[in-house]
Amino acid sequence: MQTYYDFLAHSYDFPEGFQVLDDELYFHGINMMELIETYKTPLRFTYLPIISDKIKAARGYFQSAIAKHNYSGSYTYCYCTKSSHFEHVMAEALRAGVQLETSSALDMPIIETLEKAGHLKKDIVVLCNGFKDLEYKQYIVDLLHDGFENIIPILDNKEELGFYEHELEVPAKLGIRMATEEPPESSYYTSRLGMREDEIIAFYQQRLQNHPSLEVRMLHFFVHTGIQDSPFFWSELRRLTNLYCQFKKINPKLSMLDLGGGLPFRSSLAFNYDYGYVIEEIVRTVKDICADQGVEEPDLFTEFGSYTVAESSGTLFKVLARKQQNDREKWLMIDGSVISMLPDVWAQHRRFIILPINNWDQGYERVIIGGMTCDSDDYYNEEAHVESIFMPATRTQQFLGFFHTGAYQEVLSGVGGLHHCLMPDPKHVVISLDEAGNRLYRVLHEEQNSKQVLRILGYRRDPLVAVRPAQLPVAPVGPVTKTAAE
Repeated sequence: MQTYYDFLAHSYDFPEGFQVLDDELYFHGINMMELIETYKTPLRFTYLPIISDKIKAARGYFQSAIAKHNYSGSYTYCYCTKSSHFEHVMAEALRAGVQLETSSALDMPIIETLEKAGHLKKDIVVLCNGFKDLEYKQYIVDLLHDGFENIIPILDNKEELGFYEHELEVPAKLGIRMATEEPPESSYYTSRLGMREDEIIAFYQQRLQNHPSLEVRMLHFFVHTGIQDSPFFWSELRRLTNLYCQFKKINPKLSMLDLGGGLPFRSSLAFNYDYGYVIEEIVRTVKDICADQGVEEPDLFTEFGSYTVAESSGTLFKVLARKQQNDREKWLMIDGSVISMLPDVWAQHRRFIILPINNWDQGYERVIIGGMTCDSDDYYNEEAHVESIFMPATRTQQFLGFFHTGAYQEVLSGVGGLHHCLMPDPKHVVISLDEAGNRLYRVLHEEQNSKQVLRILGYRRDPLVAVRPAQLPVAPVGPVTKTAAE
């Protein structure tokens, strides 16, 4: 009999960071069965050291490419906070020396809180991206006034500039976002974010070229498909770099080129992405275009979010039942919900690495993973490259895990809120290392209970206390007298 272990070993290169010992799965040295026995399922976990490892790896790729091509600019790694705003994630990334990229108003008080806690200093670079409402712009101004001198608002549109001109009392650096084209299969042609390429230089000349306190230092773009070795990405990169060169010739203070984010993480057993090659090609492309245009090479910035945090986490389930619904389809029903706990699966057709936790010495069979909600989309049935999922063929208790789920899943599912069919949030365990290298386990939050859900729904609430606002006049009490008009 060919075992599940044999099947996986013959079909794929065994995923980095995983190991099977005594028929049980280990994730970066952590025994998943022991984790389940201690904390039960469904269970989310985050292993923080992986975040620092990913940051170090990307820096290494860029530094090698810069050295190989004798590139004169520097490289700066920014963490894209929207991928995971959790304090333990932000603190780990900051310990690795990242700068930050934000996308909404509530990012800014998080930065203040992290500074007061000693996780960052006021000289940190913060790239403020996105379409900005009044609250977001006001937070940016407030932090600049408070001494965060490297807060850089990235202008999304022409109108945004007016607020800073009116409210800022200190000099500031600005960036401008170029609207990128969308891939051919998209339902629209141009990104809703950023300014049109043919408007940026004219806008600068009319509004900012001789500005006494605001300097445009950065040009930014973000390709929806991410950084891929594809004709579409290379075309957009060349377009951005050519615009940078034209812009630099009339604005000598322009010195930073933000390549955006989207560096992929390992989301499949058959994942095949040559980080070193792609990053080397980025550096070479920018250098060659700058040389052709006679322009000094810019300092490069990236905003990596999913790449930074995705591979640090997993979500573990127990198989509650097996259901054979027809001759071809066998369902493994799990003690949680794919649709509520891993929302990217149905929202963006995201795939994750899925592996059994135990029973690796059993045979294997094709299965569909079924969640507990009544929704027809609550299932998982394929890898990123093949329309099939295989699990051990056994009648004994089975556990399985979705791995590399650390980006967006908790934010999209809404931690502490309501979920489809009132599925509760799972318990979440954070694993870190102390100075001696020993693992530390902390329960971030317990599994959501019925009382918490009922309170959100309004079934359990605090007693109401009648309070009359002091500023409102009190109507006199007495008989009602009708006027003649009435």
